[in-house]
Amino acid sequence: MFDSPLSASAYEVIGVAPDASDDDLRKAYRLRLRETHPDTGGDAARFVQVQRAWDLVSTPEARAAYDRGHGFADAPSYAPDAPTWRPPQRTADTRPRARSFGQPGGWRRERYLGLMREWVGRGAPLEDPYDPALVRTAPHEIRHLLADALAEEATARIVADLGMGYTVWHDVAADPRDPEAKLDHIVLGPSGLYAILSEDFGSAVRTRRGELIGEGVDNPVAMLAQRARALGRAARVKFSGAIVVLPDDDVVQPIEELGRVRGIAVAVAGRSALSTVLRRGVAGAREIGGNELFDVRTRLQQTVRFV
Repeated sequence: MFDSPLSASAYEVIGVAPDASDDDLRKAYRLRLRETHPDTGGDAARFVQVQRAWDLVSTPEARAAYDRGHGFADAPSYAPDAPTWRPPQRTADTRPRARSFGQPGGWRRERYLGLMREWVGRGAPLEDPYDPALVRTAPHEIRHLLADALAEEATARIVADLGMGYTVWHDVAADPRDPEAKLDHIVLGPSGLYAILSEDFGSAVRTRRGELIGEGVDNPVAMLAQRARALGRAARVKFSGAIVVLPDDDVVQPIEELGRVRGIAVAVAGRSALSTVLRRGVAGAREIGGNELFDVRTRLQQTVRFV
């Protein structure tokens, strides 16, 4: 939480305005601690949230850093005119990265910026479309676009670290009949070929009968499986499985396997568990190795188009 445009801000959790004085902030924090403490009948989850919120704004330095970013006000991590995306390179890390193609989060970033300009008003100044105060007041539809773009970028950084045995495609057109249908990521490696959906619904979700349920959730598992099958037919390849990646705070357990949905093995994973899932594979998914891996990669390279 706190790093998503859809989540409550640290100030909202503590119960003050963003411009509250340091003294008022401290008083509100102590009041919320008393109200939420489990020993006095409060909610344990809210008690933890209040403590985490305070950690972000408890000192002038921490508060200034939080106000500048809220975790999502940084400049976009993609270049619209670049031929391919590359993850930020760590100075001391010289390990080979996965091959990456496409622009993670780019499709949703562009739509976010377009809708944000319309919402602010044509001709009105928009100095910083990622200003936290502005983002927090935008309609849910606009904030969700930015939240998903950030989720895709986070996934891209994780899969890039899988190593040279993996190939990754981002923002892939899934169905030529539907220009807005896309797969956030395709990952090919020894454990198989996986379609990945990076999501952030802004709140916890549950699973029921092979699907995610929760506020604002509209059959994402079925949609992911359908799009994977459509692209698989076009490329003449078979996906081993599909994975829905969510923020760690929004899943009941780090890895939950849902069985087969539309013939594809599906798992839901918290973001920190994604590497584990991709390295070991999803139960019931077929591994790909040897010459078949090169054949699948070639077919995808010839077929994949980006949105």
